[in-house]
Amino acid sequence: MATQLQDIQPGVSPTQHPPLAGSLRKTEPKRLTLSLLVAMVVGSMIGSGIFSLPQNMAASAGAGAILIGWLITGVGMLSLALVYQTLSNRQPALDNGVFAYARALGGNFLSFNSAWGYWISAWIGNVSYLVILFAALSYFLPQFGEGNNKAAIAGASVVLWSLHWMVLRGMRAAARVNALTTVAKIVPLLLFIGFVIAAFQRETFMVDFWGTPALGSTLDQVKSTMLVTVWVFIGIEGANVFSARAAERANVGRATVIGFVITLLLLIAVSLLSLGILKQPELAALKNPSMAGVLQAAAGPWGAVLISIGLIISVGGALLAWTLLAAESVFTPAKEKVMPPSLGVESARGVPAHALWLTNGCIQLFLLLTLYSSASYLALISLATSMILLPYLLSSLYALKMTWQGETYAGHRALQVRDLAIALIASLYCVWLLYAAGPKYMLLSALLYAPGSLIYLGTLKAREGQPLSGPETGLLIIIWAAAAYAGWMLWSGALTL
Repeated sequence: MATQLQDIQPGVSPTQHPPLAGSLRKTEPKRLTLSLLVAMVVGSMIGSGIFSLPQNMAASAGAGAILIGWLITGVGMLSLALVYQTLSNRQPALDNGVFAYARALGGNFLSFNSAWGYWISAWIGNVSYLVILFAALSYFLPQFGEGNNKAAIAGASVVLWSLHWMVLRGMRAAARVNALTTVAKIVPLLLFIGFVIAAFQRETFMVDFWGTPALGSTLDQVKSTMLVTVWVFIGIEGANVFSARAAERANVGRATVIGFVITLLLLIAVSLLSLGILKQPELAALKNPSMAGVLQAAAGPWGAVLISIGLIISVGGALLAWTLLAAESVFTPAKEKVMPPSLGVESARGVPAHALWLTNGCIQLFLLLTLYSSASYLALISLATSMILLPYLLSSLYALKMTWQGETYAGHRALQVRDLAIALIASLYCVWLLYAAGPKYMLLSALLYAPGSLIYLGTLKAREGQPLSGPETGLLIIIWAAAAYAGWMLWSGALTL
């Protein structure tokens, strides 16, 4: 990993792609340092998922399968982290990775869909964070219920627009607050790990090490754990989204890898050490956040209180991180006129103000939806989460293309072969993730991509740009055909949300 940081020299061979407008912005005098970028990566990945990880993992696997699952997931996600590091170092002119790498791979329409899917996933994910936040607060204030009643939605709206105001004061100031909340959320996790290590029982850990017959084969158990672990790494691309605002471009790649390693170690420690406190069936039966039950068993009743406080801090920090990511994800495409140019407007403080207003306006509307249809809310959360996998795949495929063609690798054959292997592993892993998400959500996601294509076509017409190319027209037809098919299946009852 240290080699990866040292031996890739930015600008070895300049990219053929023109710099994005985001790289030329000078409206924000103070840029994001390495520590702030690392906090963005860790803060966006560590939200609510880690607090339910002991139960989620133990529900379908024994300790042996969980170990194998973490090994596979660690290799796959590390390869993706290294892909983002490599692209950041070797293509410094490309800002906002989820957009720029897709654009370099397949043009404007493909990059629009990448940014569109990422944006939708980001802001709908924030709706779920707001619901979870007030569900956690109900431990102390029962009137908030499960986080989706009138009192909770009113409170969530106050939090939403308070964060909105904070971000409008400046991206760097908001990033510094995010760094503080990231440190604050790690403290209870470290306390949990410390107390659990002290109470760890090897005999408990080894009980039914390879699971019970009811859990199925080891392969089935491993597959089930990987379906859980992938979602806790969403946000690994955080530093790349803010690449245009980095104080030093090389820090973007470093932040991605450092943030990934910190998060991976925390996740593995929480999930595996818990198996030394409670047996697999006992963990599987815990209510979430299951870390509370584990710490209560290890250290006493106060453990549940500590974890509830930690969950509130963690979700609050993740909300801020994803508010920043969501607004930034449409800002750069708008500057490039791939999205409506109005979304590319910056305030005097260097904040993507219009993008922020649109994003938080959508969140507010969706919060109100939870009052009337919790089922639709949960279905759209699952659907939107799967949409974030496409940008990961496109980034990996662009890295695969770049390394295969040897772009920026003149005279560095060994590095080219190494990075090609990493990009191949990352691409295969992303394909597997799309498969694991299931054809249902891949098909239904077309229902969200289809209206986005109308926005793109409207933007294209307004700027009198070049018409869609042949491949882009083909992609448009595929999206609308899939959306029509999904709509028909929903209407006929063959497909359900």
